[in-house]
This record gives sequence, C-alpha cells and structure tokens, in this order.
Amino acid sequence: MTDVTHLADLSARETARRVSAGEMTAEAVTAAFADRIAAMELEVQAFAFFDRERALAEAKAAPAGPLAGVTFGVKDVIDTADMPTGYGSAVYEGHRPLWDAPAVALTRAFGGVVMGKTVSTEFAMSSPGKTRHPVNPAHTPGGSSSGSCAAVAAGMVQIAFGTQTAGSILRPASYCGVVGYKPSFGTLNRAGIKPLSDTLDHLGLVTRDVRDAAFAVAALAERPALAQGRTGGAPLIGLFRTSRWAQAEPATRDALARTVTAIEAAGGTVRELEVPDHFERLYALFDAVMGFETPRTLAYEHRVMGARISPITRGFIETLSRATRAEYDAALAVLRQREAIVEELLGGCDGLITPAAPGEAPLGTATGDPVFNKPWTLLHVPTLSVPAGVGPLGLPVGVQVVGRIGADAETLALAAFIEDALKAGA
Repeated sequence: MTDVTHLADLSARETARRVSAGEMTAEAVTAAFADRIAAMELEVQAFAFFDRERALAEAKAAPAGPLAGVTFGVKDVIDTADMPTGYGSAVYEGHRPLWDAPAVALTRAFGGVVMGKTVSTEFAMSSPGKTRHPVNPAHTPGGSSSGSCAAVAAGMVQIAFGTQTAGSILRPASYCGVVGYKPSFGTLNRAGIKPLSDTLDHLGLVTRDVRDAAFAVAALAERPALAQGRTGGAPLIGLFRTSRWAQAEPATRDALARTVTAIEAAGGTVRELEVPDHFERLYALFDAVMGFETPRTLAYEHRVMGARISPITRGFIETLSRATRAEYDAALAVLRQREAIVEELLGGCDGLITPAAPGEAPLGTATGDPVFNKPWTLLHVPTLSVPAGVGPLGLPVGVQVVGRIGADAETLALAAFIEDALKAGA
C-alpha cells in the first residue's frame, strides 16, 4: 500500500510521471490530498468550495495526459460548471456558470484533478475573504489569490490558479512562502475569469517550486519549450531596488541580500542597477489604466448592486474612478513602447531581482500593498516570487524575479537557478 502522506508530498511533475506510468492512480493521489484538506482546512480556510466525493469522482474519470493526477485549486473568480463561482462576493453566492473557463477545461482534459475553488477577495480586489495565513493565522495570507497561495503552502493542492491585476499572485505567494508565477501577458487564456482591467489582468499559477510552475504552464499553454529554458551558463542578474525602496522593510531587504549572496556563491553575477528617474512614472500610468478600466468593468456591480458589495470594494471602485479618459489614453500611448522600456530597465542583464512584497505578512486581514508588483504587471513581463527565507517574525519572505516580455522559458530557468542557489545556501 502506498503511503498517502508521501503521495501528497510529491511534486506535480513526479505525480504526473508516476500516474502516467501506472505506478499509482489519480484517485489515490486525490484521496491523499483530500485527507490533507480535511486536516488543514479548519485552520487555514483556503477553500470557498470543496467536496471530497466530487473530487474523487473526477479523479476516477480523469483521462491520460501531461497533467495526469496533478491536484489543482481554482481561484473563485474563475468559472467552473460543476462548482459554484462566487467571485469572492456575497452578491454572487451560489452562482453556477454554464461552462468551465478554458484554463479549467484544459486542466481536466490534460488529466489534472480540480480539488475545489479557492478563496478570493471580493472581485479579486481588496476586501478580504476568510483565509488565514498557513504559518500564523493571526496574519493575512495576502490577496487577492489568498486561498490559492495558502492552499499550496499548506500542502492541500500541488498547483493553484491565481489572477493578478496589480500584485495578487506575487504578493500572497511571498507572504505564504510559495512560488507565484505571473506569465507574460496572454500566455494563459483569460476567458471565463471575472475581469477587472483588460490591459492588466493576468492568469497565473501558484506552485511549490519553480520547476512545477514551468511544467504546468508548458502543459496548459501547449508550449513544451516553456519547461526547457536554460540560463546559458553563469547568469548576469540585475539588482533593481525600484523608486519605492523606502517602503521595503528589513525582512525584504535581508531577503534580497541573501539572494545576492546565494547567486554569487552559485556562480552567477549580480549587478546593482540604477533606477532611472522615469521609473516612478510607471505608477501613475498603472493608476490611470486600472483607474479607468476597472470602474467600467464593474459598472453593473457598482451601480446596480452597490449596496450589496462590501464597503471596501465600493470605496476602492470610487477611488479608482478619479482617473480620466485623457490620463488613460496618455498611458496607453506610452505603453506602446513596453519592450523598449523593459530593455532599458534590464540594463543588459538576463533578468532582475527586486522586492516581491514590502516584508512579511502583516497582522490582521488586510491583504497588503502591491507597491512592488504594479510596474511589472503594467509592463506585461513574466515575474515570479521565489521563497527567500523568513523574516524576524518567522514568516516567509520572497524575492521577485523579472524577465523579458515573452521570454518565459528563460525567466523560469533563471528563477529555478535562483531557487536552487537559495536552497543550497540555506
């Protein structure tokens, strides 16, 4: 008899290999994770919906494929036909879409097993849900992909879908000590996801390690090369502190210093880059884009259901609404030069390391500040939060790895190099 604890500790790629080889079944893997959920959910509260028997039935019927037997959580802003999709809001409680979002449909078609729906903040904005930090429940797990990051961190699924419009994958991943991967814009199909900002919305993944992220995105994007990137020898990595470095807490500053030391010990080179004066302008561009698009995307909820959405969400929409059409058009004009902007910021390096979050997860339920994520989301580059130790409170802290637009294979390989270097230096 295979040990169920061992099954729940396997990587996604090893699970897929063993299930495909007939060494174990998807049902057995799902049962192991269902047991883990039963043991952890009361404390972590990562799931908006979970039904053990539904998950086991899905596993039993799962087809062969590249994701065979791999367990997934699906953020509750992503449509599923067989489970409620409430978009994190009481307004849509019990809502049952007629279809699966393409990302979910492909996960199932490729042999993956959807364990359940993970908690999202309301409309993937800032009004928190019930999820608690998996290390210390007195602290926030971050947001908006709170349930996805907490579920992976607590070992309840191997992979979870997250969405990011500002910092909703990278920041909670840093807080929870897991890998958060926001691919280049459009890498994964965004249909069937509650939208906020068409220019900024990204679909991404939360995983236990970088190689699982590469494995999963290669399957879901049907681009095997995404899992086959190479660093091309000793990488040259830029240390980019951003124009908001003053908001980096000691835990984040120490995490970056540890990462620099680890990279250099592994044979890489780190070059500290100057932050150009115009970098700060990216924040204003971000605010103009999200500020104009999001209130219009949520016009029905705000105008018709305003009394039923949370005061936090309502206030956020009203703040965003200050952006003007002129500011929005001016921002889009600048962003036509995204690739040139990114190349200048990279300064000839293979990629950048920069803060993933201000510091450790704050006390309470507020989801934290996406200050270090907004510019990179705006620029459509691939980014990953890679765990880089713990801070003075004993909570995880990550570093953000940034690559070139469309160079996801190379960025994933660079992040794996950094992850290995950090583990070797731990």
